[in-house]
Amino acid sequence: MAITEFRSYRAESGVEGYRIVKPGTTDLSVVKATGPTDKIIGTADSLDKVAGEMVDCGVGDVHEVRLGGTVTRGDALTSDANAKAVATTTVGHRVIGFAEVSGVADDVITYLRSPHVL
Repeated sequence: MAITEFRSYRAESGVEGYRIVKPGTTDLSVVKATGPTDKIIGTADSLDKVAGEMVDCGVGDVHEVRLGGTVTRGDALTSDANAKAVATTTVGHRVIGFAEVSGVADDVITYLRSPHVL
């Protein structure tokens, strides 16, 4: 399946590839997410970025993310403290979407983007 639509944002701090991002302190900037209640907006592309560089963030339908634990296809995904995706069923957690395939920690998997709050 093809990876879809990206938008570019300025990194306020280092952002590793395939990590979940949230808005930074200024418009059109991002930082790594730090937990499941962050206002997560998408995932960084495959390239590591340093502060000031532009980060292409997946905001379309299907994108890739690095896992922070074991997930099963269909699981709702949120951010852990390291901006990696983990499964969640907790009310109040913000979700980037649903795992398209199963995986374990540090795998990069595709997910179906569907941002919402459980």
